[in-house]
Amino acid sequence: MKNLKIVLLAISGLFLVSCESATIQDISAVITNPTYTAHVAPVMTAKCTGCHAGGNQYPNLETYSEVKDASQNGNLLCRLDASCGNIMPQEGALPAATITMINTWATNNFPEN
Repeated sequence: MKNLKIVLLAISGLFLVSCESATIQDISAVITNPTYTAHVAPVMTAKCTGCHAGGNQYPNLETYSEVKDASQNGNLLCRLDASCGNIMPQEGALPAATITMINTWATNNFPEN
């Protein structure tokens, strides 16, 4: 009986660990008025500037103006959903809710604050 409890506990633990962390973000509330400072910049810092900073990889994505320019000229938005080539970031697609939020930011004329 004790062995059965241990096995069931181990299986339960494996199930919980196997859940993808992006799931919570995909079911979270939709951000209808995203701003660069509050919403887009943290994504760029966490997922993009590791490669796209300091001239290491085009385009630079460190500042508001760089991210806005990259969005306007098509070097950013289409890479997030892979509609123009390889998907970015390279480690895997951003959650759909994040991509939608960045597209909404662009559609809303790139509000900074």
